[in-house]
Amino acid sequence: MGMENPVYMDHNATTAVRPAVKDALARALDLIGNASSVHGAGRAARKHVEDSREQVAALVGARPAGVVFTSGGTEANNLAIRGAIRGANRRVLVSAVEHVSVLKSVAEPEIIAVDADGVIDLGALDAALAANDEAALVSVMLANNETGVIQPVAEVSSLAKKHGALVHCDAVQAAGKIAVDVKALGIDMLTLSAHKIGGPQGIGALVSADDQALQPIIRGGGQERSRRAGTENLPGIVGFGVAAVEALKDLPGAAGLNVWRDRIETDLAQHQGVRIFGAGVNRLANTTCLTMPGVEAEQQLIALDLAGIAVSAGSACSSGKVEPSHVLAAMGIEAEEAATAIRVSMGWSTTEQDVERFCAAWDDVRAKAQGKKRTAA
Repeated sequence: MGMENPVYMDHNATTAVRPAVKDALARALDLIGNASSVHGAGRAARKHVEDSREQVAALVGARPAGVVFTSGGTEANNLAIRGAIRGANRRVLVSAVEHVSVLKSVAEPEIIAVDADGVIDLGALDAALAANDEAALVSVMLANNETGVIQPVAEVSSLAKKHGALVHCDAVQAAGKIAVDVKALGIDMLTLSAHKIGGPQGIGALVSADDQALQPIIRGGGQERSRRAGTENLPGIVGFGVAAVEALKDLPGAAGLNVWRDRIETDLAQHQGVRIFGAGVNRLANTTCLTMPGVEAEQQLIALDLAGIAVSAGSACSSGKVEPSHVLAAMGIEAEEAATAIRVSMGWSTTEQDVERFCAAWDDVRAKAQGKKRTAA
């Protein structure tokens, strides 16, 4: 088996760049204008930026003027939360399963609990908002990066609005996998990242539903209508725009991945004690988070990697270390069981053969681990 034809099953960390995006990137690298310059080359670059802004806005049903390009999802989350609370001293309420870039965006956010499936407790959110009438910002993701569990963001939003709170939604994992519409969600701000939808790394966007006042967190020139200083990343922006178009076209294909996800889960869950997290609720079609009883995630990752299979344990944002998952902890999973969980995530380039090879390799790793235990005993 080995590494000659590796199987990539870690698309939630980053997905493959789409062929149309590669072509657009190559063409963009031939452009020499700075989008802020007034000469012809600058105006040509500016036109590419604005066309891409329209393409990104169309992915989530927003107005192009509401799109602020950033260096990625992490910066967009920070801009949304820190940029919207500056000047208006707002409480920040976030779900316990948010991405670390939301959890760490302010020193002490108020954490709203989730249930055993990882879905936000709307009653707890209501109570927290009712506790005092200070201005508030609520940030709840659309889909979880580790479990794929989809949050009831439209309900979160109507609840928050009842209390006069602003609502931000990190939709980085959901975009390109399910239909996303800022108006239907009823939110004020939404975060996107290109490398999760087949675009390049290092480019993202914060999308505002209307003219949300934002204090820039990066200061300097007046780029992005003074909401984010710095010369625009022209190739990144162009690649992001094309990725948005392709992802929108490919939504039915993304939804169809549930057939393969279910096959993986049916195959692996035959083994005693295997647990699939969030299986009872609405989740992304491409993601499964499951345990291999008695075998640490790190051991599974190494063994699968040697067999040419790339998966992950939890989120890819820690420094190469496999740390306990705050998402599974928030769902009430015991640390010992959470330590045996891996995340398998598919994408636009996944094939049926990838799925079969992953299942076979997982079975193999499990059998070897069980064998070792028996010999040790």
